[in-house]
Amino acid sequence: MKTVRLLALRALPAAALFAALHLSPAWATDYEDVEALLQAGNPAAALARANTFLESRPRDPQMRFLKGTLLSELGQRAEAIATLQQLTQDYPSLAEPFNNLAVLQAAEGQWSSALASLESAVRLNPSYATAYENLGNVYIQLARASYARGADLDPGNAALRAKLERAKAIAEATGAARR
Repeated sequence: MKTVRLLALRALPAAALFAALHLSPAWATDYEDVEALLQAGNPAAALARANTFLESRPRDPQMRFLKGTLLSELGQRAEAIATLQQLTQDYPSLAEPFNNLAVLQAAEGQWSSALASLESAVRLNPSYATAYENLGNVYIQLARASYARGADLDPGNAALRAKLERAKAIAEATGAARR
């Protein structure tokens, strides 16, 4: 089967979180250093720098958010999910970690979990366009799965098959299709 990347399920860039959190200017250089290492294509060094920072400030939400991003970049999806889940528990009023958690959950095919995370994100920030876009992509996948199950149960139902094909086409057109 052809693999289609989850293009439309976008994570919020960590730099955008800077404006959302009220942080000490003295620490800004640490965040910038981590970002610079990531942008330079060295996520392992960025993660090491983030971990060093978190040794002295383990509850810092911005660096923990960056750490989740870095873990994901390094292919350590389970650790990234765990990091973001803990962040959503410790700081349940921040919408961005819920959105990014949902992106990772969707990449794992955990559509119900992604749905719950995105619903939290849009409830916390009703003007969060990226979360709404991601929510739409999850709904497309849920519809696709429902139509596929229905078509398996009733293979002669032409209307259901047509809906399944439309849902597949929408998923592929939006980049929301999964493996």
